[in-house]
Amino acid sequence: MKVLSVEFLRPMLLFCSMLCIAGITAHQIIYSRAWHKPLDVVIFPINGDNSLETHNYINNLRDDSFAEIDNWLATEAKRHNLPLNRPTRTRLGKRVKSVPPVLPVDKGIVRTVLWGLQLRSWVFRNTPDDESNLRRVRVFVVYHLGEDEKPLAHSVGLQQGLIGVVHAFAKPKQNAQNNIVIAHEILHTVGASDKYNFYGGPEYPVGFANPLREPLFPQRYAEIMAGRIPTSHYQSYMARSLKSVRINYTTAQEIAWIK
Repeated sequence: MKVLSVEFLRPMLLFCSMLCIAGITAHQIIYSRAWHKPLDVVIFPINGDNSLETHNYINNLRDDSFAEIDNWLATEAKRHNLPLNRPTRTRLGKRVKSVPPVLPVDKGIVRTVLWGLQLRSWVFRNTPDDESNLRRVRVFVVYHLGEDEKPLAHSVGLQQGLIGVVHAFAKPKQNAQNNIVIAHEILHTVGASDKYNFYGGPEYPVGFANPLREPLFPQRYAEIMAGRIPTSHYQSYMARSLKSVRINYTTAQEIAWIK
């Protein structure tokens, strides 16, 4: 009888755990997209290459290093008539010493699911405070010196868990573009989808800041979930700062700014 009870309890415990995780995730999704008050965003910096230069760069980070993101989101919220004046409140958190698991290059379903489980386990073990995570986005920014013109590892944002992992350059001249990537991943956590095509260019019409512009080209702005400013159906260039980026109608709908 004892063997049977153990065999019965194991799947029940697993089911209860999954039910609990599903409930927490549903709560996070509902309340992070309610926009009744600013969404808390915490940036946890990580020295990704263990260099002294990156260490010193992180030492110079402050809350206002990310103020551009909050200001930009406030401007975009006003354009879309969101009643909330300040959609986000971004601040700098404590350093994290561990590096998150890397997204596999081969993004098969099984590998991606396993990576997602590994990431959530890593986040649980490495969040350096005990604050509630039900209504805040945790963005782990892995800083590297990197090489000019050479891209870093792919950044990700997960709506399940309100988690972002950003790979960024530890160089002041890259701060503006770092903020574009961070803003992009923050919006992923509240439901926005990527809007670039297989080749990395903006997908028409959803990846255009103004798909109704006449003439269509050149576009003046990049759409945040595409990141590039189209000059033709086949050519585009990276936005240099959030001043050249917009949230279009489709993305605003996805993040529940437009009901």
